[in-house]
Amino acid sequence: MGGEVTLPLWSVVLLVLAAALAVLDRLLIPSVRWALRRRANRAIDELNTRLKIHIQPFKLTRRQVLVDRLLYDPEVLAVVDQYAHETNEPREVVMEKAGRYAREIIPSFSAYTYFKVGTRLARRLSELLYRVRLGYSDDEALRAVPPDDAVVFVINHRSNMDYVLVTYIAATSSALSYAVGEWAQVWGLRGLIRSMGAYFIRRNSGDPLYRRILARYVDMATKAGVVQAVFPEGGLTRDGTLRPPKLGLLSYMISNFDPVGQRDVVFIPVGLNYDRVLEDRVLTAAAGTPAGEAPRFRFSALVLLRYLGKSIWLALRGRWHRNGYACVSFGTPLSLRAYLSRRGVDLRTLRPETRSAEIDLLGRKLLDAVGAVVPALPVSLVSRALVEAAGAPLTAFELKGRVFTLITDLESRGNYVHVPRHDRDYAINVGLRMLEMRHIVIEEQGSYRANPADMALLHYYANSIAHLLAPLAERAPAAATRPASVTPSDAVIA
Repeated sequence: MGGEVTLPLWSVVLLVLAAALAVLDRLLIPSVRWALRRRANRAIDELNTRLKIHIQPFKLTRRQVLVDRLLYDPEVLAVVDQYAHETNEPREVVMEKAGRYAREIIPSFSAYTYFKVGTRLARRLSELLYRVRLGYSDDEALRAVPPDDAVVFVINHRSNMDYVLVTYIAATSSALSYAVGEWAQVWGLRGLIRSMGAYFIRRNSGDPLYRRILARYVDMATKAGVVQAVFPEGGLTRDGTLRPPKLGLLSYMISNFDPVGQRDVVFIPVGLNYDRVLEDRVLTAAAGTPAGEAPRFRFSALVLLRYLGKSIWLALRGRWHRNGYACVSFGTPLSLRAYLSRRGVDLRTLRPETRSAEIDLLGRKLLDAVGAVVPALPVSLVSRALVEAAGAPLTAFELKGRVFTLITDLESRGNYVHVPRHDRDYAINVGLRMLEMRHIVIEEQGSYRANPADMALLHYYANSIAHLLAPLAERAPAAATRPASVTPSDAVIA
């Protein structure tokens, strides 16, 4: 009993390490985790005092908890049983597939990543590429939105920069949750996007199991008050015009809305415009895809490297300019509860075809509200004037006269026109310079005309404000689109 046991040194080292890990696992790590969680919760509480729209507990729930909650939701379990019956697959196999879908969709939001990393990167990238401006904002109505309501920013989709720009502009309001397509499912980017609170969707998936799981997650997030941002057009505009709304996500958000429930759903229209869309040539090329064929978006590393190299070379020579102005406007919020009350309907009680018609009507109303607050920028104004000239060359005097008429017309309709420095001459020169630098417009003997090779691009930028210039009888009434009374310094974000 009192004999000695000789052990190899390596086994002693392993035993000591195992004992140390056991102590860490049972004693120290839980204590540290508790302390960090307590500190993080305090930071979130402090952050919510500064944000206009609070971060809800649902958004901060551990991802695995949300996955389990979604998987064992009664509606999901019912659709799993139905799917297994219809496909003759074992229920366990279908549950495993449902689990993969749930883990793919659900984000893992990190407030630190969003506010300390994401919003800072968004600000620097936005300011690096554009002169960022805040256009019209119905500040009084926005302040009246209850901080715990489910807020949905409804945005027109012109560029992949939309995600970055809106994240930057809305950073003082709340943390936005985007629906992101398959393009972001790449190594390295996927984790960052998920930690920013975005959820991935398969836009063209016809799998009923996937669609039902996605619908349940969006419904759960909306009922929990998660602030979301959606692009009702469903994809980037390829010719510059507003596309017809796609209402899948919208229907998931509101189909089960309780008009007398605790939480309202408030839609905030957001209009974006750019003097230069970085993907414009790719988009206009895709617009020419023959009917019946899917558009092909081809990424070329060579083109990207050429652009970066040219930009660096111009910066070194002191000749690099940002890509003009990027402007964001916020319209008057629309309360779903008030809207349905005026309509006298409860979506939950309607037949599917009637509910679909009501959602379609709301979707079009929201897209009209978004279109009404799209700002008119120098490039879009100059482009519109040249398109209306139908290829005829214009002198500087004639061009300015046409743009002045456009500005007067838009302002008389209550639309926001961004005129830098309150100087119309300067605004026209800025827009014209951008188009000349890109050879979209050619100057010959003191006159300006469109480059025939780039007519698609000229129409693309002119179309960004085409809906604003439609006959008033054809336009939906725009709610409070009159420019806010701000000074130039107030309107400047960057």
